[in-house]
Amino acid sequence: MQKNNSDVEIMTRSGYEKLKNELTLLRTDRRLEIATKLEEARAFGDLSENAEYHAAKEEQEKLEGRISRLEYKLNKAKVVDFDDIDTSHANLGTTINIQDLDSGASYTYMLVGTEESDPKENKISVSSPVGKAIIGKSAGEEVAVRVPKGVRRLRITGISAQR
Repeated sequence: MQKNNSDVEIMTRSGYEKLKNELTLLRTDRRLEIATKLEEARAFGDLSENAEYHAAKEEQEKLEGRISRLEYKLNKAKVVDFDDIDTSHANLGTTINIQDLDSGASYTYMLVGTEESDPKENKISVSSPVGKAIIGKSAGEEVAVRVPKGVRRLRITGISAQR
């Protein structure tokens, strides 16, 4: 359940809110910070040899690029509601319990959109190798996943929808 087509960016409600908050911060505080830096750098005079001015302009370009990407993603967003999540299969927004069949270790991950991915919070992207391998699978199914350290054999031991 990744992207249905190029016009849709599927994400969870929390992922959508996180991007929306980031966009608001970038449009307000960050733009103001950079405008202040540019103004201070202009005060130094000759702009052609003004390293502070060029650094601030570069920072401004990166900021505007990020703002554009966020606006695009949010405009194309389709938010998945927890009430609508089908837990019979691994889908975006589901929490998946998996067991590594080689090591015996168990893991719990939430499948999220690319922008929401945060391995430290056990949120993995549906576009990641593990996400791609388990999407659409049911509890009890086994998959082989190619990861940087080789191939891992995983079994889905449970699927739930947790807020």
